[in-house]
Amino acid sequence: MTGATRTLGSSGIEVSPIGVGCWAIGGPLHAGGEQFGWGAVDDTESTAALHRAFDLGATFFDTASNYGAGHSETVLGRAFAGRRDQVVIATKWGNTFDEATGEATGQDATPGYLRAAIDGSLRRLGTDYVDLYQFHISDAPLSAALDLVDTLEDLVATGKIRAYAWSTDDAANAEGFAAKAPHCVAVQHDFSVLNPAAGMVAVVESLGLASIARGPLAMGLLSGKYHDGRRVAADDVRAQGHPWIPYFGEDGTGSTEHLSRIDAVREVLTSDGRTLAQGALAWLLARTDAVVPIPGCRTVAQVEENLAVRSPLTPGEFAQVESLLRG
Repeated sequence: MTGATRTLGSSGIEVSPIGVGCWAIGGPLHAGGEQFGWGAVDDTESTAALHRAFDLGATFFDTASNYGAGHSETVLGRAFAGRRDQVVIATKWGNTFDEATGEATGQDATPGYLRAAIDGSLRRLGTDYVDLYQFHISDAPLSAALDLVDTLEDLVATGKIRAYAWSTDDAANAEGFAAKAPHCVAVQHDFSVLNPAAGMVAVVESLGLASIARGPLAMGLLSGKYHDGRRVAADDVRAQGHPWIPYFGEDGTGSTEHLSRIDAVREVLTSDGRTLAQGALAWLLARTDAVVPIPGCRTVAQVEENLAVRSPLTPGEFAQVESLLRG
């Protein structure tokens, strides 16, 4: 992995240039027949993957309270018990759930729920503070997010959180929130070689925020595993037809449009001995110094591949990709 650290905005919090996304290790989450997890998980393998990531230099681990109805936070907290001060933990709140049944129950953007949610996350993580706390309701009105600022500032003052952010793909809302939220230091948003997020990059660079790149491998499509018609499992969130997942169809196969776009840049991304996934991450690191990609993982092999990225794409390679994909 590239050696230099990156800083979360103005917080002074230094993180590895590539982090680890912990959605998949949460296991199942459902709402009736709809699935919001990645299927069954092996906690032993998940823990081994987290430990291996740390050994390879990863210090930034991103989860959410509702991933696996709290299970992802529990696994992450146990994995780093005894060395909490050596890692930077980001989690999220806003999506409600039943921890006992594993059911997604809705959303709550109120300050009261925010206070309850942070206590739940601290309990599951086995810690007394969260480094980066992120509002998880992407399409909430800006007014609802701004109503949370006083409570968030109080949580900073009392030491329960160090800084906060909004997980949203709305660049205007992200800009409006950050402008009035003193300890907002980042935005988490969908960001990959398939989605260059020009508007959001302009916002984070102009305001000095960090860009936490959600879906840096297009939810696995950029792994290269789905060009042969392979399907994700029926209980996988990617097979549910959710409108916010454009990379897979309801039958669980990869989007033919996006697979074709990947093929157009495969040669450039895989040059210099990189795998396709490594090339996609190297593209992000070349895109902006503000970015911290958080590729998800479920296995040791996945983190070993993702964290073997040595450097960003060269300017020439980056220009080639942009010419091929965006003219």
